Amino acid sequence: MDLFFVSRARVQERSGLFGEVGEEAVRRLDFRALPDHLPLFVDDQMRPVEPACSWFRHLAYLGRDPEDTLRHYAYIVLRLMEFLAERGRDLGTAVESDLVAYRRSRTELQDVPVGGTVWDREASVINTLLDWMVGQGLRRASPLRAVGSTNPLSSGMSRDMDIRHLTLRQYVFFRDVGLGGQGLDGEVDRTFRGQAPIRSRAAADTALTSGMRPQEWSTVLLPELAVGTRRPGEGAEFDLQACAKYGKHRAVYVPPDALTSVDRFVLIERPEMAESMVRTLERRHRDLFVVTETDYARRRLRGRWQGRDRAFTWSAMPPKLRRITVHEGPAGLEPLAVFIGQGSLMLTSSSWDRLRYQAWARITAVRGDERTPQLPQKRWRFHDLRHTFALRLLDLLMRRAAERERTAGFVHFNRQRLFIGSGGVQ
Repeated sequence: MDLFFVSRARVQERSGLFGEVGEEAVRRLDFRALPDHLPLFVDDQMRPVEPACSWFRHLAYLGRDPEDTLRHYAYIVLRLMEFLAERGRDLGTAVESDLVAYRRSRTELQDVPVGGTVWDREASVINTLLDWMVGQGLRRASPLRAVGSTNPLSSGMSRDMDIRHLTLRQYVFFRDVGLGGQGLDGEVDRTFRGQAPIRSRAAADTALTSGMRPQEWSTVLLPELAVGTRRPGEGAEFDLQACAKYGKHRAVYVPPDALTSVDRFVLIERPEMAESMVRTLERRHRDLFVVTETDYARRRLRGRWQGRDRAFTWSAMPPKLRRITVHEGPAGLEPLAVFIGQGSLMLTSSSWDRLRYQAWARITAVRGDERTPQLPQKRWRFHDLRHTFALRLLDLLMRRAAERERTAGFVHFNRQRLFIGSGGVQ
């Protein structure tokens, strides 16, 4: 059994090799609306393996991300099907003992057993696949006997919600010492070996003061923050949708102080990063969305992509499209994303995690110093900045509500006195 992924570009790049067969393959992919990176399982005779192929097509039609989500699911399903094949079973004939044996092989018997968190994610994928098969009539019932809200695939681990926030002192320490490369005395730390400290500090300020999730603030575009068109002291407000969780629409406001940090990065560090990748972008321009017009009134970008003139509303642009969006800068083509890296169009989540790990290593190295604030046992995540924003916003709203109640009570008391004094009460 083999696993492949749909790629129109591979076929089009080798048009001489595939000829009319390749053209017909691309036409059928378009006709059936099958996205690139869709997993495809085939047997030793190159025939599709069902029901796995149909389930992944179903997930693709539901809008699941083929490059990230479905790719992760595909390797889980491949491992399960290969394990079942060794036992003479498949997805349609597997029984409870087969699945329990598979769980034990993953969590106990293999050379590097997976932990409870990893296994529970894998078990969730398997349960979802089995439930879909039951719904499609491919199985009469799931082979797993549920007991309450759990079944034999569950690891049995209970997890509380991990919601943490930072105090002001902790945040400044994390931003300036961990991400920014400062010493405990506020001076530049000459031993700091990180890259683009101004960028990291600007990203942290944007995340904290806007309440955006990591996927939202890390993919923000220059026009959304009105970089180069905004007057000093102004904030920026724009809409989120395609990059938001579950694609839910909401408006975001970034205050002036955070934008000052962004402007500092754009002025000092970003030009050198953008200039270093001009030649690479020129070679790849056919694969990029090259913006030729920015319509600030309609919040829309116009340009050329995949050989066609296209127009996209900012909020409707998913992270993948934003990653390949470029415009003509002073030195040539440069990314339209705000937070870019050396030789990359846009920093990925793994790149941001690497910066976060390095920052945590720096601040924990001075944990015993009296100038160091109290630190948690687990390293901070960028999502903790969103929790901090939510807590401060909730505190502000509660204080304002209390003030309104006091004001309303004072007015009601004065009205009572006026009513009594005029003879209203006998």
